[in-house]
Amino acid sequence: MTLKEQVIKNILKRLIKGQDYRIEVVNLINAVFLQFAIDFFKKVVNAKLNNETITTDWYRAEFTNPKKFKPDEIAIHLGLNKKTITNMYKKAPREIILDASNEHYESLCELIEGLIDAQDEIDLTLTIKLRGVSADLTMNESLIVINTLAVKRAALRGGAWSSAGKQTEKLLMLTLCTLFEVPQQYFANKIVEKIVEGKAKKGSQKKTKVKREVDFYFMSSDEEYRCEVKLMGAGNSESADGVIARDSSVFIADTLSVQNKTQLDDLGVHWVELRSENGYQRFEKVLQDLGIPHTKFEGNIDEKLEEIFAKIF
Repeated sequence: MTLKEQVIKNILKRLIKGQDYRIEVVNLINAVFLQFAIDFFKKVVNAKLNNETITTDWYRAEFTNPKKFKPDEIAIHLGLNKKTITNMYKKAPREIILDASNEHYESLCELIEGLIDAQDEIDLTLTIKLRGVSADLTMNESLIVINTLAVKRAALRGGAWSSAGKQTEKLLMLTLCTLFEVPQQYFANKIVEKIVEGKAKKGSQKKTKVKREVDFYFMSSDEEYRCEVKLMGAGNSESADGVIARDSSVFIADTLSVQNKTQLDDLGVHWVELRSENGYQRFEKVLQDLGIPHTKFEGNIDEKLEEIFAKIF
């Protein structure tokens, strides 16, 4: 089992048991980042020790080598992440990633030189030891390395939160359906694309068509019920908007505010707030209201979840 799979299992357990899941995402970020930091320090000390002529360009020469690193890794080494570059240029092919990263690195070096000149009363030397051999980094080299670690941490943070939601939501629904023994023909854990007519463009009689994604859906003998899943905090304004846009009948969330619940009730949407006491049990009421066959869960939730995970992972 991979570290990420274990974290997803822990997140699912916490969600079903009404506990905060965010610490698991933080633990994943910490584990991946610390491993990156150790590996990066090893590369830095090897690069400096193996470089015959140590110049201020040794770092760039070693850590922008396309034979050793992918473009997004080179960007991190030079102080940018791929998402930032994409936001800047609206696209991020290899050439743009490398050009933007090198341009940023020049600016970063100039900034560091300026800071060092302005703060001449402080000196910083980063010493890295590997198998008894040590390499000292100057102040500007140390700051470049520290900046790289900060950029990597930020990139991991953004990616981990997004990935946690995407990878957990459908597994959460599959876990709930299995917990209440919903027959497989009454639900589908795949993305459904729905064509929705939008407003006609100015000066045109033709209406636009938009594809929208649905997280999950249930089926009865003559009806289809779309289900939206959001692992969000209380008061998130996108809740009702997402339900309206996707014409959803069911809304599953980690936390819902009173306003959220009122909005959903007004829309006639069945909702489940997992963070409330025994929140997952409200899912049975949703199944009853929709006329979806199921079995009432009674038993040890921890034992049952382990049994379910053995099947779905």
